[in-house]
Amino acid sequence: MNDLQNFINTLMGIEFKDVIDIILVSVILYYLLKFLAGTRGWQILIGLLFLLSVWLFAKILHLNTLEWIFENLWSLGIFLVFVIFQPELRRGLAKLGEKGIFRFLTATNKKVVDDVIRACLFMAERKIGSLIVFERNVDLTNYIEGQVKIDSEVSSELLITIFTPQTPLHDGAVVIKEGKIAFARCFLPLTISTDIPENIGTRHRAALGISEETDAVAVVVSEERGEISICVDGKIYKNLDALGLRKRLYKLLGIEKPSTFEILRKRLGKGKNEEKK
Repeated sequence: MNDLQNFINTLMGIEFKDVIDIILVSVILYYLLKFLAGTRGWQILIGLLFLLSVWLFAKILHLNTLEWIFENLWSLGIFLVFVIFQPELRRGLAKLGEKGIFRFLTATNKKVVDDVIRACLFMAERKIGSLIVFERNVDLTNYIEGQVKIDSEVSSELLITIFTPQTPLHDGAVVIKEGKIAFARCFLPLTISTDIPENIGTRHRAALGISEETDAVAVVVSEERGEISICVDGKIYKNLDALGLRKRLYKLLGIEKPSTFEILRKRLGKGKNEEKK
């Protein structure tokens, strides 16, 4: 009875600011776990939770030696967190600095994406390896090396020419920035993740690496299998067909699908033009 009364008194003592406090902490924990899920940091976090459970077990059973070891380890805990989670922290801070916590993407021109898709399908059919990176909110200049400035309008023909074997710019990546081909022959940071298949080549590792460090979207064409993949947020989506590639790029790059009204209007306009002819 006393326990119930204490519980009721505790509930009655909760103020509005306490509710806000709990909600904010819950949201932060949710996004932190969501951010770490599927990354190297997630495995490290599980290991730390295991160590924490061992420490609590030692406290309950009064295992003095283990207690002493863990209490000395926790004093270095903050330093170890910054060292161990350094890649994840850098990536997270970069994302927070993009445009605040809530990201608003600048929509990429639909024609640009369609030209990239046509080029990728052409190169995949002929097994021409390529790596095309779309810059979004994070400036990629500090993450690329050896680049050659292009500053040209995007066209499928130009992209195919750049990646044709034996041409001067075919090695490395192309970076598309603000609707233009900004750079070619870019060398990108390779992924440090150990959770990737061994048969993934350098292009895919570079695509994963730039997507781990920034919010860029990388499209890869494999010269061995002729497969098209997309890397974003440190994850890879492999073996995409034309429809899957278009659907993902449209979504990631903020391209809105035409409404039913617009489709009907275009068809009616096309029909009227044919009648006039």
